[in-house]
Amino acid sequence: MYKSTSRQVIRRLQSTKVQGQVIGIDLGTTNSAVAVMEGKIPKIIENAEGARTTPSVVAFTKDGERLVGIPAKRQAVVNPENTLFATKRLIGRRFDDIEVQRDIKEVPYKIVKHSNGDAWVEANGEKYSPAQVGGFVLNKMKETAEAYLSKPVKNAVVTVPAYFNDSQRQATKDAGQIVGLNVLRVVNEPTAAALAYGLEKTDESGVVAVFDLGGGTFDISVLEIANGVFEVKSTNGDTHLGGEDFDIALLRTIVERFKKDNNGIDLSNDRMAVQRIREAAEKAKIELSSTLSTEINLPFITADATGPKHVNMKFTRSDFEKLVEPLIKKCIEPCQKAMKDAGITNSQINEVILVGGMSRMPKVVETVKKIFGKEPSKAVNPDEAVAMGAAIQGGVLAGEVTDVLLLDVTPLSLGIETLGGVFTRLIPRNTTLPCNKSQVFSTAASGQTSVEIRVFQGERELVKDNKLIGNFTLTGIPPAPKGVPKIEVTFDIDADGIINVSAKDQASDKDASITVAGTSGLTDAEIDQMVNDAEKFKDQDAKRKAVIEIANKAESTISGYESSIAEHREKLDATLLKEVETEITAIRELTAKALSEDSTEADGEALEAKLKELETKSMSLFEQLYKNAGGSEKK
Repeated sequence: MYKSTSRQVIRRLQSTKVQGQVIGIDLGTTNSAVAVMEGKIPKIIENAEGARTTPSVVAFTKDGERLVGIPAKRQAVVNPENTLFATKRLIGRRFDDIEVQRDIKEVPYKIVKHSNGDAWVEANGEKYSPAQVGGFVLNKMKETAEAYLSKPVKNAVVTVPAYFNDSQRQATKDAGQIVGLNVLRVVNEPTAAALAYGLEKTDESGVVAVFDLGGGTFDISVLEIANGVFEVKSTNGDTHLGGEDFDIALLRTIVERFKKDNNGIDLSNDRMAVQRIREAAEKAKIELSSTLSTEINLPFITADATGPKHVNMKFTRSDFEKLVEPLIKKCIEPCQKAMKDAGITNSQINEVILVGGMSRMPKVVETVKKIFGKEPSKAVNPDEAVAMGAAIQGGVLAGEVTDVLLLDVTPLSLGIETLGGVFTRLIPRNTTLPCNKSQVFSTAASGQTSVEIRVFQGERELVKDNKLIGNFTLTGIPPAPKGVPKIEVTFDIDADGIINVSAKDQASDKDASITVAGTSGLTDAEIDQMVNDAEKFKDQDAKRKAVIEIANKAESTISGYESSIAEHREKLDATLLKEVETEITAIRELTAKALSEDSTEADGEALEAKLKELETKSMSLFEQLYKNAGGSEKK
């Protein structure tokens, strides 16, 4: 068993209490969720549509309206090129990355190269960073929490895949900042799930493996839980493996089979058809976790000279398992590496927790059972555990939860480039956070007065095979023979896994440093611009909502008047009745205009003024009726 962590260390690592409510957000590739602590219990908050998870989908209509979540997903088939999904797979990535180039071929929207080399997306001719799109989803989660709590929310704990690198973590924090969220902590998804699992077990101890196969990423973490301390021992994974890949495998098969059965008709360039197939593939994948076969029926998918064509295909669970077997096998090696790094065998693991929607697939469960030699636990909800764990960590930071401490690790080794392009590690992977490490280096040439410090993240021995995450130059070194100057390089990593690197010449006391938001990320100016854009949309959305509410009120009001007029028409004053009916016709036209996509605030104001006129005239009309009725009763 592992050495226990001393209580003094724990107290030192406890965060200072924050002011205000802290929400926990699972910003997922496919779906997102938000939770809050109610006393000592985390609670998932339902969105406006009554669902406990929200699709991580953002769409832009032709009229410039932005849709997020279920409304965005519903219209994807008719607007595929402006519907953004699975953009988390692009967050913090360079456009030239192999994974990004692969994604370009698989999605209906445009992935473009930003001026700094990052992968961005395009919709309706506007370019957005993946962090900005994530921000729109985070904002939806924020609004969901605010509606439930009936108060503004500023603080959040947001989860990320454990195998996210520094650029991806920083981009996730940027996403929160864009929508005005103070992201107190970025927590690894499997660690958050372990918190949700272990909250009621703070007096128990043991080793837990969290197998997290979600919509776009795969993580495996090994943790030791003892007396409320959750200590991550190792983590591994693949940031480009998840349910989206399973959908794509089935989608490709359907397209190929259709081509074969229909004289070579290729649907792959028909964006609307591909989006219909994508949605059907996702539905079939989910169904095959609980049934042995399913049918995919898509009428009128296309047409040629011989008439309309339809997709009618049957898939068995066995067919699907064979199709995605290579993807499932990709999960095995990271699990073995995680156990090796933690210094344990599968027999020493007490419990295996399944997280992420794909962990429901029977073949995945069977694979996990083979890897770890035991039946996985079903103690947590795979879709909700991560958000609940984030809320628990939020409770810890707010001082509401006092008997839990989280000790996470850095997922990848960190170091610098030394002579010959060698990667010299300063911080090995799976080092507990926060951490600080220094090492002394020297110059490679005589008379050298400056050194460039190039910071890399990865596990390969040469820097060319690892990821450059930042670089800076230390100048003003006094000229000396090579090997004489002493340059101290220090790595400092905070609890979010954000890295600060500094270099200091011990002779001259000259120093330089960098916080690695890195070569791949957003500038402060870009973040400010996005914050302003988010505010602009917020006002637009609020104004549009107000106009729609007035239009709905108008519909209801005139409907009520029309019913009363129909019932009492013979008894009403003809002149007043004509005036009221003219007003109703005018209001109906104004209502149609207010409900159109290009309506403005002025349309709402005009409609409201007309409604008041109608109410005044209707009062006079029906007043006469009630007087007459009163007179009849007296007689």
